[in-house]
Amino acid sequence: MNAQKIVKISSKIFIGLSAFSVGYVAILSFYSPQATMDMVGTTLPNTDAISSVRGIYGGVGLVITVQLIYLLIKDYNKGLLFLSLFWGAYAIARLTTSLVDGPLGDFSKQWIVIETTFCIIATSLYLLDRKHHKK
Repeated sequence: MNAQKIVKISSKIFIGLSAFSVGYVAILSFYSPQATMDMVGTTLPNTDAISSVRGIYGGVGLVITVQLIYLLIKDYNKGLLFLSLFWGAYAIARLTTSLVDGPLGDFSKQWIVIETTFCIIATSLYLLDRKHHKK
């Protein structure tokens, strides 16, 4: 198997994994916004808060999941570029929180590592794919 094919298969697996993880949180959030917020020890005090979590993590998460599946099928290279930005933005948000508001808790410490790693993977696969397409 040549390097270009390995990059393509790895890219599609990575996009699928990302779609699954975003989709899982989206479905959980749509079904039970409080269950999502339980992961960070936050109680949703009213229906506006519940609606916001359901909308952002649930609704927007489902749209992102569908978009990732579409890009997986139609243009995985654009999917990698999107995921570089997506995971990178999450990591930057957590870093900003630690600089502005203080040390991160265990949940955020774990996720900043995951999000940074996913950003690096997406960026690396994107660059490798572009390198192979230039030949």
